Amino acid sequence: MKAVRVQKTGGPEVLQLEEVALPEPGPGEVRVRHRAIGLNYIDTYFRSGLYKAELPFIPGNEAAGVIEAVGDGVTQLRPGERVAYTTPLGGYAEGRVVPASRLVRVPDEVSDETAAGVMLKGLTAWYLLRRTFPVGPEHTVLFHAAAGGVGQIAVQWAKALGAVVIGTAGGPQKTARARELGCDHVIDYRAEDFAARVREITGGRGCHVVYDGVGRDTFPGSLDCLRPLGLWVSFGQSSGALPPVDSQLLSAKGSLFMTRPTLGTYIEDVSELQAGAAELFGVIAAGTVKVPVENRWPLAEAAEAHRALEGRRTTGSGVLLP
Repeated sequence: MKAVRVQKTGGPEVLQLEEVALPEPGPGEVRVRHRAIGLNYIDTYFRSGLYKAELPFIPGNEAAGVIEAVGDGVTQLRPGERVAYTTPLGGYAEGRVVPASRLVRVPDEVSDETAAGVMLKGLTAWYLLRRTFPVGPEHTVLFHAAAGGVGQIAVQWAKALGAVVIGTAGGPQKTARARELGCDHVIDYRAEDFAARVREITGGRGCHVVYDGVGRDTFPGSLDCLRPLGLWVSFGQSSGALPPVDSQLLSAKGSLFMTRPTLGTYIEDVSELQAGAAELFGVIAAGTVKVPVENRWPLAEAAEAHRALEGRRTTGSGVLLP
């Protein structure tokens, strides 16, 4: 099969299409033929070397496809079923072997492209809103990069949960998109002091929680958007790594809480993975959360896809097509 491999870390040019073997599934494993592969900003972290992986490696953390074969001991899945997954590296390929326990069935109402594009981003939105800080009608939340991949899902979901949602985005196109998604208030962080605007919007009280996947560009401003005892959820760093965070800063700004969660921890337990996927696919199938796939590239053009991601030339979900 064909796969995109990284022989050395660096810029998008290190993503090379190669011929690799597709093994037979072993005990407890399933071989999946991919129909769509999710594209995520975290893929650029591994490619660049910011996140470490043993070389050479195949990037990609999510995909959707059809089961071709099952290994010994696999009884809950069978060939021909549509499935999706988010796992450690290996997604940028025409197919792969995956532990059966990490696969979830895709309902008929959800397309392969949508499933591939929401396993990582959608389950991230799920754990942020349903586990890290259970959002409800009594809450005011700030979501940075509201027009981004995770943001588009999370904003719609948070609104459905009854929260007052403030979103930040960069430039007229992305702020317009954030409004379309249902943000009650939208702040263009390129043109406005977002912390001052949040204080103005909330009458000086601040938000209950700030979801921050941006990193360096929104720190320490995110802390100034919180009310006392508020929670800062730092779940990404698309603008660059954060500097060391002094705990005294959290104290001085109102006995704030901070967490740096990862999806892997929240779905390590198979029952949590299945529960999260069921809830995610449920809100998509019901139309509560709409996740249009707005960016598509052939697998062979993965390098161009990464250039678009890092150049912030994308909105919403994106996939590679084998």
